[in-house]
Amino acid sequence: MSDPLPYKIAVLCYLFDEAGRLLLLHRVRPPNQDLYSPIGGKLEQDIGESPTTCAIREIHEETGLTVTAQQLHLTGIVSESGFEDTCHWLMYLYEVTHPVDVKPMMIDEGELDWHKPESLPNLSIPQTDREVIWPLFWRYRKRFFMAHIDCTTDPLRWRLEQPADDAGEEVPVQ
Repeated sequence: MSDPLPYKIAVLCYLFDEAGRLLLLHRVRPPNQDLYSPIGGKLEQDIGESPTTCAIREIHEETGLTVTAQQLHLTGIVSESGFEDTCHWLMYLYEVTHPVDVKPMMIDEGELDWHKPESLPNLSIPQTDREVIWPLFWRYRKRFFMAHIDCTTDPLRWRLEQPADDAGEEVPVQ
């Protein structure tokens, strides 16, 4: 029997500017090296960091912006099992509730730059983001969703766990 995969906990932070563009990181190292994703990072579990505190810290570390918990909206929680056969992920998706002004720049994680939402299909983004996370983010933006993605299957299998759907009925596994 193989060792169980570790669970990693992270935040993804969605920031928009006055023009409605979103801030994405073109990652230069794993996970998702050479792909575009929202900024974020892993919780500091050894100190018991909360997801909200992690989001505030990551936003500051990666952009220089200072935001408060009241300026964040928890849009979603996504769990992934068997990511690249290395781990499971539990990700909290936060959106800053007001437009921000961040200059494009290089940081340790990669290059930060602004992108129009309609350009997402043309960018190299993780499969789970393309097929599940982004569609759910847009559908439930300013509300809340919870989803689980099974990364061990091809094609991906996923289910929406909260809310069931807009009519209150359970959504079948995709």
